[in-house]
Amino acid sequence: MLIGEFEHSLDAKGRVAIPTKFREDIGGSFFITKGIDSCLFVLPCEEWKIIEKKIRDMPISKARTLQRFFFSGAVNVETDKQGRVLIPANLRAYANLKKDVTFVGVSSRVEIWNSDDWKELSKTLTKEDALNAMDLLGL
Repeated sequence: MLIGEFEHSLDAKGRVAIPTKFREDIGGSFFITKGIDSCLFVLPCEEWKIIEKKIRDMPISKARTLQRFFFSGAVNVETDKQGRVLIPANLRAYANLKKDVTFVGVSSRVEIWNSDDWKELSKTLTKEDALNAMDLLGL
């Protein structure tokens, strides 16, 4: 399970070290694509295959926008010997990644955020929202 929050920095070439805790769970090869809320999604290969199949199985009339959004910027990456990956310029621009980034574990995926954007979003996450979601789950 991918959980936790870790801060790292992009280098001048757009590379970033994947937190060790996440590397253990996602492996040395995984996918990065545009996420919701102007972040990036990091998906282990197994999770990518599940999502890709679900989207592929949707009627084209319903899936085309999601297909374009999700797949157009996707890259399959491998970590180097230092555990770093190069985040392509188009994905860095989409998520407004400059220097400081925050990795957030969200169960089956990792999100990569501009650290300032993550801090702002975190301020809006309330206990009441969590309680409402727990009610929907019957917890």
